[in-house]
Amino acid sequence: MSVEALEQLVDDEQVAVAHVPSLSPSRAADFKSCPLRYRFRVIDKLPEPPSPAAVRGTVVHAVLESLFDLAATDRTLEAAQGMVAGAWSALRETEPDLGTLFAGAEAGEEQAWLSSAQALLESYFALEDPTRLEPAGREERVEVQVGESLTLRGIIDRLDANAAGALRVVDYKTGAAPSEAWESKALFQLKFYALVIWRTRGVVPAVLQLLYLADRKRLTYSPTEAELVAMERHLLALGAAVEHARATGDFRASKGPLCGWCDHQALCPEFGGTPPPYPLLPVV
Repeated sequence: MSVEALEQLVDDEQVAVAHVPSLSPSRAADFKSCPLRYRFRVIDKLPEPPSPAAVRGTVVHAVLESLFDLAATDRTLEAAQGMVAGAWSALRETEPDLGTLFAGAEAGEEQAWLSSAQALLESYFALEDPTRLEPAGREERVEVQVGESLTLRGIIDRLDANAAGALRVVDYKTGAAPSEAWESKALFQLKFYALVIWRTRGVVPAVLQLLYLADRKRLTYSPTEAELVAMERHLLALGAAVEHARATGDFRASKGPLCGWCDHQALCPEFGGTPPPYPLLPVV
């Protein structure tokens, strides 16, 4: 699964037990960009039909995780590309609804989609040589409590460590790299993970790295302890805002550039819609 899909699974597992104030990078980003979208996803759990691009990202992530199960000398582009069909088949078994993703599609469309996943893997090999890497962690769940009750949790694509113990957090992105104006938002997820690692291991990661496979670009950043302290304060304030919204039902829509990718415009007041009744208000 992709990191976001796994984070949603973790969120769902937590809600199934009991409500505990918590944030993952994806859900924190949702609330920051549009509190109503956060509500639709986390509280109402409205269905969101999978897109071919998102599912392709999940397949590519699965291949890049499995690639490091091979001996270093066997980690070739051909081996990675050969895993694509199997990863897609395995994903359909765990998520049967994906079997309809190409229902009614033109002949050859599914094969073209698989080929596009293989092209993204070729981009990965242009950015890194996996035969020279031995990750310390892959698709690793991380979790820590900050403040009195807020839990931060997520799943890291890859964690590298050198002989001196320095850590590098790596995240794969199957889209294109953002413009400079959007770089700070792109790094939000990795700074989130850096904070969790610092609080659990006592080590500030030396490098945060985003690998953008669509255009073969690398975004690298080295966080400081002071930045992570500021990040922690920001997340504590964000967690408090989420809890206030949960208690009051006041999840306001925030119109912005991401609205075009939202599946819930029909229910959004910014587009003339009406949200469903809020399910968490106490019955009087």
